[in-house]
Amino acid sequence: MSGPATRTGAHRATPPAAPAPDPRSGRSPRTPSAPSAPSAADTATDVVRWAAFSCFLVPVVLLWYGTSLAGAAGTAFGLAAVTAACRVLLRRSERCAAQRGGRHTRSGTPVG
Repeated sequence: MSGPATRTGAHRATPPAAPAPDPRSGRSPRTPSAPSAPSAADTATDVVRWAAFSCFLVPVVLLWYGTSLAGAAGTAFGLAAVTAACRVLLRRSERCAAQRGGRHTRSGTPVG
């Protein structure tokens, strides 16, 4: 057997050399910057988006598996109500945390 792809490993490809770092930033041009941690507002928005998607998806799946239209509509209404309540509570929590300057901790949580 001959050619570049042999099982003995005689013709292994060498990895390309790393590009020189940018003198201004010190980073390699191919190196992506480290992703920053998502903020609490972004996380809450993502949760609400997934919940809204579920409000649509769950009734569709229920209809697909033979549930009545009334049952699927009732489920959609219930999920929408729970999603709306959770959204209100998340936004309220974000406002309170912003006013206090950060997240709640056990030692900083007022009692009563």
